[in-house]
Amino acid sequence: MARFGLGFQSDKSLADYERLAAAAEALGFDVVSVFGDLWYQPPIVALMAMARVTSRLSLGPACLNPFVLHPVEIAGQVRALDAASSGRAYLGLARGSWLAPLGVDQSHGVEAVEEALLVARALLAGDRSGVAGGRFSLPPGAALVDGPAPSRVPLLVGTWGPRLAAVGGRLADEVKLGGSANPAMVPLLRRYIDSGSLAAGRPAGSVGLVVGAVTVVDEDGAAARRRAREECAMYLEVVGRLDPTLEVPDELTAAIGARLAAGDRSGAAALVPDELLPCFSFAGTPEQVAAQAAALLEAGAGRIEFGTPHGLSDDSGVELLGRRVLPALRGV
Repeated sequence: MARFGLGFQSDKSLADYERLAAAAEALGFDVVSVFGDLWYQPPIVALMAMARVTSRLSLGPACLNPFVLHPVEIAGQVRALDAASSGRAYLGLARGSWLAPLGVDQSHGVEAVEEALLVARALLAGDRSGVAGGRFSLPPGAALVDGPAPSRVPLLVGTWGPRLAAVGGRLADEVKLGGSANPAMVPLLRRYIDSGSLAAGRPAGSVGLVVGAVTVVDEDGAAARRRAREECAMYLEVVGRLDPTLEVPDELTAAIGARLAAGDRSGAAALVPDELLPCFSFAGTPEQVAAQAAALLEAGAGRIEFGTPHGLSDDSGVELLGRRVLPALRGV
């Protein structure tokens, strides 16, 4: 059965996080994620606040990266979240974006994420056998010291690429395609995931596939699309060139990036072509957004994550998604 979630940017107050998470749970969402984008608040701040006011939602970062936060620290944060939420935490890991200006070494990124996943998994499970790795390792006997191991924490890998998707197929519970609403990408990523699953002796289709993107829903579909165009520009700069099913010129992503670097968000938004907007965002009326999500489910996605900002305001977007979009999708 398909699951549905909300993805939040970590740019709000504690009161906002609590109010929106409580609304998400009351409206019937299954998962709430918080992004780990550079320069924003650490996701753990929002997630701990949300754990206080919910009792059913799965909660987790989607995604952290091991290049600015060591996997031992990642495991410690998620262990704390799992305890605070009575076993509802999950962990998402990805290579991360926007790190080049910091001089961060992301070489051998697939191997680094895989090793980080193994280190975090061992620590969260209380496995003291150790992990041997080139970038990240764990000596035998190493363990977190905050009490007994929690229940098994589900793992998610965020990626567009075949090699890291195959790692997810071998080791994770879900693989997330972030920044996309393009149904053509779903069977392609599924093949990547299943190649890893089969190599590890896991059945094809046993690892979930999550699709998430900027979402703006409103009764005024044109206004929703205008807002979505501005919000998705920063992601299109990164992921536009990653979609092999589309022709996104390098000159376009470079021009969008230049406008963003200059602080010209409206100028960057104006460069997003009409035909690409629905491939990288959920945008429009509730009926239009539901149709986009249904196409992804029919293509093989197992979970849809409606990403920030959700609507022309946070609250109106969450409300419309819960009351108008979810009922249209249940049973698709």
